[in-house]
Amino acid sequence: MKKWILLVLVACCAYYFMRDTTEIKNVDNPGTAIVAFGDSLTAGHGAPKGSAYPDFLAKKLGRPVVNLGLSGETAEHAPSRLPEVLAQNPYMVLIEFGGNDYMRNMRMEDAAAAVEQIVDAVQAAGAVAVVVDIGGPGMGHYTRAYKKLAQEKGAVFVPGILQGIFNQKQYKSDMVHPNAAGYEIVAERVYEKIKPYVK
Repeated sequence: MKKWILLVLVACCAYYFMRDTTEIKNVDNPGTAIVAFGDSLTAGHGAPKGSAYPDFLAKKLGRPVVNLGLSGETAEHAPSRLPEVLAQNPYMVLIEFGGNDYMRNMRMEDAAAAVEQIVDAVQAAGAVAVVVDIGGPGMGHYTRAYKKLAQEKGAVFVPGILQGIFNQKQYKSDMVHPNAAGYEIVAERVYEKIKPYVK
């Protein structure tokens, strides 16, 4: 009996120290829009119109999601579009970048710095920032950097939206992008992480 009690105590302690205790900033803000800000994975490249992940996410939330995805955009270039994002009066901004930086052999540190700049601007505007990690093959260093960034900044973190999709042909439209079925899975993953913070 004592052995079982000890095991339970150890498990409880491990859970306490390993859980994500990040306090999310700006949860009670007056913004109205949920904005998806990203590259082709946000724009919905490879799927019919109306089948991007923000479209599926809007259905799950029962409210519009503004899609500001731009195919081909890198994290380094993305801050130049911040005025368009902040003009939406956002309550929450979903920030998904890094795939193009990785494929073009750009420095991960520069991509992470750009995402940090975006998070800072979103939070300074009073909105909830959500860091959306791609989790593609070979991108583990991005995942680690983005998770750390989210924890330090008080942002929501969505890990590995392409995990289990990237190598499954039934969910892909090409070598990189999901099809409609794949984007629906992505939307579910984002939804599960943001739903506690959506007013």
